[in-house]
Amino acid sequence: MRPSSREVLCAAAVAALTLAATIQVPAEAVVPEPPKVATARGSGGAVTSVDPYATQIGLDVLKAGGNATDAAVATAAALGVTEPYSAGVGGGGFFVHYDASTGAVETIDGRETAPMGMPEDAFVNPATGQPYSFSDQVSSGVSVGVPGTLATWQRALDRWGTDTLASTLRPAADLAREGFVVDQTFHQQTADNQSRFSQFTSTRDLFLPGGAPPPVGSTFRNPDLADTYELIAAQGPAVFYRGELAPEIVETVQDPPTTPDATLPAPPGYMVRSDLRGYRTLDRAPTHSGYRGYDVYGMRSSSSGGTTVGEALNIMERYDLASMSDQDALHRYLEAGALSFADRGRYFGDERFVDVPVADLLSDTYAAERACQIKPNRAMKKPAAAGSVLNYDGKCSTPNAATTRDGGTEGLSTTNLTVTDRWGDVVEYTLTIEQTGGSGMVVPDRGFLLNNELTDFTTTVFPVPESDPNRPEPGKRPRSSMSPTILLKDGQPFLALGSPGGSTIITTVLQMLFNRIDRGMTIDQAMAAPRSSPRNNTPVTSEPAFIAAYGKLLKPYGHEFASTPEIGAATAIEFGPGGLLTAVAEPTRRGGGSAAVVAPAP
Repeated sequence: MRPSSREVLCAAAVAALTLAATIQVPAEAVVPEPPKVATARGSGGAVTSVDPYATQIGLDVLKAGGNATDAAVATAAALGVTEPYSAGVGGGGFFVHYDASTGAVETIDGRETAPMGMPEDAFVNPATGQPYSFSDQVSSGVSVGVPGTLATWQRALDRWGTDTLASTLRPAADLAREGFVVDQTFHQQTADNQSRFSQFTSTRDLFLPGGAPPPVGSTFRNPDLADTYELIAAQGPAVFYRGELAPEIVETVQDPPTTPDATLPAPPGYMVRSDLRGYRTLDRAPTHSGYRGYDVYGMRSSSSGGTTVGEALNIMERYDLASMSDQDALHRYLEAGALSFADRGRYFGDERFVDVPVADLLSDTYAAERACQIKPNRAMKKPAAAGSVLNYDGKCSTPNAATTRDGGTEGLSTTNLTVTDRWGDVVEYTLTIEQTGGSGMVVPDRGFLLNNELTDFTTTVFPVPESDPNRPEPGKRPRSSMSPTILLKDGQPFLALGSPGGSTIITTVLQMLFNRIDRGMTIDQAMAAPRSSPRNNTPVTSEPAFIAAYGKLLKPYGHEFASTPEIGAATAIEFGPGGLLTAVAEPTRRGGGSAAVVAPAP
């Protein structure tokens, strides 16, 4: 029997008192960084994230009797402290949950939403009549969507948790106040954003103490965020959406806190307090498709992840990839990714505003017809055209639809976590503030950055065609690529995985599944393997190790590649026989992640 909320709280309180009695942390000291372990095997529950502090906090919740949802929220709150440029209460995300007692996979859409007063020319510079440059759009109030992260945490706890929001926030508040050790990733991300951070007073004061990024090995504290978490713990999410914090968020958006010598235009945004009051998460049915005997569940609109991953898998399933050479199998992976991205660009937007043909895009008949475009040994010309969802029969004679280019302006930041508990519940959760550093604007004296999520709309052309499913509209949620994914085998969890990385999230998840299921890799090998991100363009963005291993092999087929240092920063848990859990995090990407299990295997 699962413990009641009261029992979990009592156990957590005892654990906290025991910890306090054994580890005395002076006010001026910092909690040492827990060790980073890329692969952990064992039982009783597991947590994996990009950050060792966050993973440890989630693991402590599981050990104190909390379930997967309790641990996921606590881990996410901690990531808001140690990964503030990727996620936090100023952003949004998608939460996928498997309930072992019912066998159901359910999801929460906590995506940010456009203000109701946002005009169609919101991203247009009135002085020129043309859209602001993308970099100017990002660092502005106009880019900020109504945040959904905090509402997601509360909704998840209400549906599946055993703990309170106040309790799950407490470890992260303590971490923010006591501080954490600055690693190379945090230092470098700060340095990369120094120019724009220095143009907002509140951001400069928090992240550029003394005018420079915090050095590696130093202690970074965020007492303002600790106070914010404690305020939310005391008063609930209402203080954020309707209470004390709401006017401060609105003021930051409408009057960005720029320094007197700022050179950014930082156009103000359109968010008002009624936008915050009116924000709601959405309970969504997951996408569902089959792949070689596995049931694949993901996010539907406003995320394109579940549909695009599912369509690509359906196309790949037409081929016996496991028996093919690397050359032929990778060729089909690259082509399937391109075809699914063509359909993503043509059909995908917020389904409350546009008709997204989810059933058609995930149809095996449709996939059979799309696979007709793949030649055995020759790459398609890119960008490939979208298919016709109005006229398909699985044969190779139906004409394609028009091509719609995918803007690809999603930020490469974001973060992801994977959790399971002793009862077999599973959480896959991707959350974000969009670009690394979001809009660049910290809400003054509150310690968190606001997102720039509205730049995920089509914003670099004006006017945006009526036919574009991702055109900006009031109250609309911009298209996302976040792809938290859970696979079941015979109704039981087999694998849960997800990643950050903008539109490369889709291909990271897809390639990991391809590596694990078709190429026979273990899950840790599938994660570490070099990546290529086929998104219906050429050259194909790929990691140097992928190009070195496969570039010459694929060149005769017409594939061209462009190098990027790294793609994604995934997490995953695989469920083996006898309750064996294999939790994996990136061994090196984004500085390496951290995986942990409750009871390590001997």
